[in-house]
Parts: sequence; C-alpha cells; structure tokens
Amino acid sequence: MGACRYRRCESISAAFRELTIMLVLRSFAFNVFFYIFTAICSVVAMLLAIVWPSRLMDMARLWSLGWLCAYRLICEVKYEVHGAEHVPDGTCIIAMKHQSIWESCAVFAIFRRPIFILKSELMWIPIFGWVMKRIGCISITRGSGRSALASMIRGAREALAQGKQIVIFPEGTRSAPGARPSYKSGVSHLYAALQLSCVPVALNSGVLWPRRRFLRPPGLITVSILRAIPPGLPRQRMLDQMILDIESACQQPAPSRQVRTST
Repeated sequence: MGACRYRRCESISAAFRELTIMLVLRSFAFNVFFYIFTAICSVVAMLLAIVWPSRLMDMARLWSLGWLCAYRLICEVKYEVHGAEHVPDGTCIIAMKHQSIWESCAVFAIFRRPIFILKSELMWIPIFGWVMKRIGCISITRGSGRSALASMIRGAREALAQGKQIVIFPEGTRSAPGARPSYKSGVSHLYAALQLSCVPVALNSGVLWPRRRFLRPPGLITVSILRAIPPGLPRQRMLDQMILDIESACQQPAPSRQVRTST
C-alpha cells in the first residue's frame, strides 16, 4: 500500500515537473518572439511613417493581431471582448483598467482608431517611442501637475480632430488583480474639457500576465467594455460612476452576449 502511494506521488511529481518545464520554455519562446517581433514592426512602421504615414494605424493593428496570435499559439492564451456595441461610432474617451502590459499592446486590436495617453519615458524607447508619437499617442510627464493636464487636453483635442478614440488608464500605473484601486482625477478633467462620453473597460489581464513576471501561463483574458457614461455629468459624479462600473465588472464574470473572440 505504501509503495503504491509512493509511486503515485512520484508520478504526480514528475508530471508537475514536466508541466513546469513546458511553461518555462513556452514563456521564454513567447517573450523572445514578442520583443523581436515588436522591434521588426517598429522599424517597418518607422519607414512607413516616412513614405505612407496614413497607414500607420493599420500597421499598429497588424502588430497587435500578430503578437496576440503568437500568444495564443505558444502560450495557449485566448482573449474575449464583451460589449463592443457600447463603443460609439465616433470619438470618445475609453477609460481602461490597467493590470498588465497586455492591454497597452492589445489596444490596437480591440478598438477602431485608438491612441492612448502614456508616460513620457516610453517615448524615449528607440524607434518604438518615435512611432508611437507619429501615430498620435499623447505623452505626459508624471508629477508635473497642471502643465501635464493642459498638455494632455491639448493633445487629446488634436487627436479628436483626426477622428481618433482616446484611451486612458485612469489609475496611472498597473495594479495587481484584487489590489485596492487608486484612480487619478485626470480622466474626469479630460471628460469635462472634451465634453465626450466615457466608456469604462474592465479586464483581468494581470492574472495571466502580471507585472514584472516572466511566466505566461495558459488561460483566457476577458475584456468587458461597459455602458458609456454620457457627457455633461459633474466631474466627481462621473469619476465615481466610472470607478464603480469598472471595479464591479472586475469582480464578476463577463456577460455571455456580444462576444468577440480571438482566432
């Protein structure tokens, strides 16, 4: 009886080691692919910005779809988008939960013509930062107060004139799943200044692609696009509603209707 139990434990232990090795190898393969593919696409996009700048957004979308496909094939991670019907046909503000680098890079595959607000340090990444600037992404310097806010609103107005959707991560930085939320007021200032609807977005990307972690376990990333908050509300009321909508959606399963799944 004891020998049988010992062999069973050994078998479980061997299977666990094999799964761990496979996870490490898949994670390594994907990480290598992701950064090389991003570097190649950045160079192509830089050349495209010179000869055919109107196709830059298409290139960004191709990049997003390309690495998402590799993520599914190598790491067995799929994604679903729920509530796409809540995104207006025209311009809007998209306030997105921020748990991972995943949504920063997948945004071009999820939305039609997105540009997002990012920290100025990212613009210093060779080639990639220059391409992000040419696409129209808005950089802000953290801690610069009113000047950062004015710069963000000015950049957003320029993007709106080109018919783009403005994606902002209202927490300002990535937060772990289940962590106490810490939303900043910048999104409410943007909402009031631009007089646009705000579309809250909840997700769970941090479960599978956590901050500063190497391993990429298999699973499903769910993006829930929630009902738009109409323009014209008082800033604090809009902010409170947005936080409630996002945090509530992060704590419950996504709805089963209107699903767009990765292929």
